[in-house]
Amino acid sequence: MKKTQIPKMALLLSLLLFLVGCAGVPVRDEVKVNMKAPVGKIDGIQFTGIRYPFNVTAPPGWQVSARYPEFMLNLGFEKEGLEESEVFLYNPVTQSNIQIDFTPAGRYSKFDQGKIHWVTHSAGDSFEDEFRKDYGKNISFEISPTETYSLKGVPFAAKRYTTYTAKGLKREHGWIYAFAEPYQIFIIYVVMDKGGPDDRRDLKAILDSFEVTNRN
Repeated sequence: MKKTQIPKMALLLSLLLFLVGCAGVPVRDEVKVNMKAPVGKIDGIQFTGIRYPFNVTAPPGWQVSARYPEFMLNLGFEKEGLEESEVFLYNPVTQSNIQIDFTPAGRYSKFDQGKIHWVTHSAGDSFEDEFRKDYGKNISFEISPTETYSLKGVPFAAKRYTTYTAKGLKREHGWIYAFAEPYQIFIIYVVMDKGGPDDRRDLKAILDSFEVTNRN
């Protein structure tokens, strides 16, 4: 398998015509990010962002890292895409995992819930194309409706996920696309079936703990 990851670049390209306002009428100043600053501080299972203003907490038994765990490469994620993310939370036993990435919005990009919903929904088409390339046209999977999602400190967010079986193991692979001024937020997760209901419960706890903070 080459990649199961929802390609962030594909999402960004889809935004170019959909989110950009009239030329010459910026809606925000250029976002400057101090890339020399550390990504964040990890204290046990608590992550506090430094480069970007967000916090998230892992449940007991999970780990938090600013570097992707090696097993994610075996699950089909691409190294280059993983290196873009700020933090990874994962269960080292079941290999269920979640990655979080922030990207500054462009000066002319405008966001509302309808646009966030549309992009999240459209990502399902990208996933299906990659899935068919990797597994073949006859392999089946189920894809959920797109739903509005609530995250602390985030005005606009939507979620969609797929369920399928790969290498004999059922998994749920989902993505959340969100916007909190002035950042686009990408959250991608995989829940492995061997983790059962506990991992799904833990995923919800992680998302419930996620918060974009106001540090102005």
